[in-house]
Amino acid sequence: MSTFRHKALTEFSSHKMERFCIETKPVSSFFGQNVFDLKKMRNYLPEAAYAAVVQAIEKKSRIDRSVASHVAEGMRTWAMERGATHYTHWFHPLNEATAEKHEAFIRPYSNGCAIEQFVGDALIQQEPDASSFPSGGLRNTFEARGYTAWDPSSPAFIMDQTLCIPTVFVSYTGDALDIKTPHLKSLRALDQAAVEVARYFDPGTENVNVVYGIEQEYFVVDLALYRARPDLMLCDRTLQGHTAAKDQQLEDHYFGNIPSRVMAFMKDFETEAYKLGVYIKTRHNEVAPNQFEFAPYHEEANLAIDHNQMIMMVMRKLAKRHNLKVIFHEKPYAGINGSGKHCNWSLCTNKGVNVFSPGKTPQDNLQFLSFIACTLKAVYEHHFLIMSTVATLSNSYRLGGSEAPPAVLSMFMGSTLTELLDMIEKGGSQRKKDIEQARMEIVGMVPEIFPDNTDRNRTSPFAFTGNRFEFRAIGSSANCASSMLFLNTAVAQQLRIFKTLVDKEMENGLKLEDALMKIIRKFVKESRHIRFEGNGYSEQWHEESVRRGLRGIQNVTEAYKVLLEEKTVALMEEMCVMNRRELEGRFEVRNEMYVKKLQIEARVMGDLAINHFVPTAIRHQNLLLENVRGLKEVFPAGEYEELVSTQLKALRKTAGYVNQMRGLVHDMIEARKKANKLEALHDRAAVYASEVLPVMEKIRDAADHLEMIVDDELWPLPKYRELLFLR
Repeated sequence: MSTFRHKALTEFSSHKMERFCIETKPVSSFFGQNVFDLKKMRNYLPEAAYAAVVQAIEKKSRIDRSVASHVAEGMRTWAMERGATHYTHWFHPLNEATAEKHEAFIRPYSNGCAIEQFVGDALIQQEPDASSFPSGGLRNTFEARGYTAWDPSSPAFIMDQTLCIPTVFVSYTGDALDIKTPHLKSLRALDQAAVEVARYFDPGTENVNVVYGIEQEYFVVDLALYRARPDLMLCDRTLQGHTAAKDQQLEDHYFGNIPSRVMAFMKDFETEAYKLGVYIKTRHNEVAPNQFEFAPYHEEANLAIDHNQMIMMVMRKLAKRHNLKVIFHEKPYAGINGSGKHCNWSLCTNKGVNVFSPGKTPQDNLQFLSFIACTLKAVYEHHFLIMSTVATLSNSYRLGGSEAPPAVLSMFMGSTLTELLDMIEKGGSQRKKDIEQARMEIVGMVPEIFPDNTDRNRTSPFAFTGNRFEFRAIGSSANCASSMLFLNTAVAQQLRIFKTLVDKEMENGLKLEDALMKIIRKFVKESRHIRFEGNGYSEQWHEESVRRGLRGIQNVTEAYKVLLEEKTVALMEEMCVMNRRELEGRFEVRNEMYVKKLQIEARVMGDLAINHFVPTAIRHQNLLLENVRGLKEVFPAGEYEELVSTQLKALRKTAGYVNQMRGLVHDMIEARKKANKLEALHDRAAVYASEVLPVMEKIRDAADHLEMIVDDELWPLPKYRELLFLR
């Protein structure tokens, strides 16, 4: 009999390894060719317009609208030379996706003719329908007006013959309807606060840039197998699938040889990334089968966010050329490692100084210690808020498990820095000797190794890694800015408090160095509970974190409430990043997204159970019954009863799972009806989490058992061994 699965396997077998024309020229010769960067601006803009844009980018000053016409004309000319026919304002709405509405350059002209035109007003501002995007009540459904506004700090780029212009997205009343707007505000707040502290050490500091390095994990699956899985198509994860006999237990996939088909895909999207000005640095196999990772060089935070979203778009588009599907879901398969998006975070001055670089003697580096102390204090004060930002439905399937992220936020500092912080906390004043570079001689001709001063801790959600922090809790499908904007804001607040306290101590007669050390010691002491060097997955740590007063995520939907707490509102309003209305809107959006995604998953699960698994099990039962009847016709009664005993047991077991599954689907539908009657989104999300999701897990368990009972020839959906190992 023909099933989705067998058709998909047949299609997979027919795939031929296509030869794609991969760019062979040096990357430097075509890098950034599809980006309207400063180099191209110089060639296409009048000198005054170019200078205004440079000033806006470097000094964060506002561009005069009179300059926009020159910029728009330069953009259009360059874009059309590269084959572009349309333009779009490209933005990041609250659904964690990107959005675009294409407009043609062509305009009517006299006598039935046409011209290409792009004016300044169209560059600066457009008016998409704001009612069709999630707003959390910031806009009524009948109030459609919203504005997208040009972000000069992120250069325009060409994709699919369309000039894409990065923009912010706000409502008619000015409330942020996107992720970029508050993120930009958090960067400004952190810049302003960090400059004031950095000037203690270098009065010439003019700005401090936030820098991100975003590591992107993802799965790939054959396109035919993907299309044969309704759950993957509609939910981005498998709602059913028994664990394969082999998955990642041999630890043979991580850093293994990249399959040739996947390598061709990687080379393809890397080439497009280079054309879009993205510095792809690494690629490799991840821990789970068919799981991979790429990482770019670190760059300015706003640009890093846009680049990550751009490359995710490129990957989705190009995968089809290779008969592959890219899966960014955090947990597409049960029982194996999910995917994250580690965000490396650091601060660099306009002088090129990384404030988190300890040098040989971090105990003498007061700038380093000042920023470390403020970061520790910020994360401690707002640890639950920062951690709650990663609590999405998709990330919840891995949250708190034996893989990143743990449910409790902690900071790993490493043995060397921990020893130093402990000494500072205790009031030690002795100076350590310079930290000598250790040497490790291996064998023979192998060059000596210079190890770092401390090991790394892969179980820590927020770890210091030598000259930066790595936030490891963000999910692979998320927009990093959704989480990082709260971290930026919290650190900005503590830097402001730090500056106030140091200045007060100096007014009271302390020298700068003594004042700095006094407040550093205060911050280190007050934040000591956030530091943890052990196993973040252990039960002992969860018990210890409770004793320390650290809040962990026990329930995803309950974690959203932190957005409404007065402490959160005070933080975001004080730093001019978000107001109460915007926070309330995000609270509603998170609950809304949780409910809608789980609704889809529940509906798909019900369809799979009733229309796929139950009929398949019944067909298997019929085969068994036919066999039982045939045996009865051939063998005498005594021998027959012995021979059919196993088939009868299988029949009972199969029938039991079928009845169980039907009953559970009914229970799930009733639980959904109960939840859907609740008016408040948060209440609805809570019922979906507590009553719908557990029933879905029971249905999955029954289906997984059936998969191991039913004739392999009959099973309708591609199995884990096929999804994970057919490449």
